[in-house]
Amino acid sequence: MTAFQTLLYYCYTPIAEAEQFAADHLAFCKSLNLTGRIIVADEGLNGTVSGTREACAAYMAAIRADERFDRLEFKIDDVEEPSFIKMHCRYKAEIVHSGLRDPHIINPNQRTGKHLEPTEFRDMLDRDDVVVLDVRSNYEHNLGRFKNAVTLDIDNFRDFPEKINELAQYKDKKVLTYCTGGIKCEKASALLLHHGFSDVYQLHGGIIKYGKEAGGENFEGKCYVFDNRVAVDVNRVNPTVVSTCRNCGRTTPKMINCANPECNEHFTQCDQCGEELQGCCSVECTTHPRKRTYDGTGYYVKVPQPVNKA
Repeated sequence: MTAFQTLLYYCYTPIAEAEQFAADHLAFCKSLNLTGRIIVADEGLNGTVSGTREACAAYMAAIRADERFDRLEFKIDDVEEPSFIKMHCRYKAEIVHSGLRDPHIINPNQRTGKHLEPTEFRDMLDRDDVVVLDVRSNYEHNLGRFKNAVTLDIDNFRDFPEKINELAQYKDKKVLTYCTGGIKCEKASALLLHHGFSDVYQLHGGIIKYGKEAGGENFEGKCYVFDNRVAVDVNRVNPTVVSTCRNCGRTTPKMINCANPECNEHFTQCDQCGEELQGCCSVECTTHPRKRTYDGTGYYVKVPQPVNKA
């Protein structure tokens, strides 16, 4: 049994005085010596936190005791060490940046796609009347995705609304949306319904829950996660690697951030090219004066920049 756990969760629920809630919640997390990244908005809560098993248990108990979060589900991973270095809890306009802020059009508490449990999702994957839609960004689905999934050329989820017209050809299909933990699908499926897609579903709990409850069957590659693990295994049934090194084309499951901090691009790179390019995506990036030291992981802790108070 590992000494630490990482918790992934979200909940769309109205939070009054959310900015103050974020400040209080940060203090609470620090009191438990948790590390992680939490976003608080008027529309809800989205977070990944990591710490000792005892600290995680105390955190989950506190969240579950708050009736605003009675629908919240935790995806729990046992880890060898905390998945973050620091604890951040910030107030923002949305808990996942989409630009879809009009509650009269998109409100996950009122209308979303039908939630499918992992085994239900698995059983529908190969049906002729189904299309499986990945609503994540390029660097995520390039690392791993469901077999035969439709992927979109987007760098950020906020670009998703611009792709709706490209999906019109699937309006007569059952559209099964999925993402890492489910949070993006809440708004993506709602937007599809708003634009006239009549039969829309979403993978409840996302890829992470699918791996735990359905063995990850037919998920190809690894799943990108937003902590220092970078990527996690999902498929225990028929695993395969689908990602290739950006630089040489070899098959590789390894994803890193470019060592040039001004580039910081997420990309897949084999170990050989990583050593040759010092963890950079290109020769040009290797010459940057602030290039970070590549330690083989390709994960870098953000260093706070001085604030000019003048």
